[in-house]
Amino acid sequence: MLTLSPPRGSLCALIFDVDGVLLDSPHERAWRDALSDPAAGTRFTTAFYQTYVAGRSRLDGARATLEALGAPHSNNQVLAYAQAKQRCLEALIAESGVTAFPDALRFVAASLALGFPMAVASASKNAAAMLEAVRRTDGKSLASTFSVKVCGRDLQHGKPDPEIFRIAARELGLADQQCLVIEDATAGIIAARSAGMTALGLARHGDGAALRAAGAHLVVTSLDQIDPFALRQGQLHLLHPASDILA
Repeated sequence: MLTLSPPRGSLCALIFDVDGVLLDSPHERAWRDALSDPAAGTRFTTAFYQTYVAGRSRLDGARATLEALGAPHSNNQVLAYAQAKQRCLEALIAESGVTAFPDALRFVAASLALGFPMAVASASKNAAAMLEAVRRTDGKSLASTFSVKVCGRDLQHGKPDPEIFRIAARELGLADQQCLVIEDATAGIIAARSAGMTALGLARHGDGAALRAAGAHLVVTSLDQIDPFALRQGQLHLLHPASDILA
């Protein structure tokens, strides 16, 4: 079984990335649609998004995208692309809204019932509003679930730097090594490991190998695969060990 177990009883809190972990938002499509060159848009695949954009701040994602596509990437061009993406995103959200992944809602509800402190940590300046718009089964906003929200802040460093996760741990009142980070992007996994945290990779796009190579202690395709009761004992385990994935 391909896991790197954290020390027994070490995990006391959960830190979630937002887009791709909790929420199924149109971010990827917005970044693709905002490209001025249709030919470049065909190269902007899900794998491209996960590699160059996911987990990064808006400007960092814009610059990384233009550089990877071999497009001009002066500061003005990066800013223009980032602004165009934001306009596309707002239009897509107005048209279709944002939904939460069902497995994420179940996992969050189970963790909440077990008394786990939870935080969200996202570079996205849209994350807080999207979390507020999504409702739990009890009618409360999904945002209300999290006692700490580190979303869209102007940080000195973006992922894969661990700054955002260290701020979340500090605001939770816990040491870095007591936190489990749940991420779908390699930049986020690297950031979590750099902070000395336990990293759970969520491979919703068949990218488990990349998440594992980035240092994830465990990789799953759904949060339904995680045993929440083991987490309450400070351990990261699969609910059914035979289901460890090779994605």
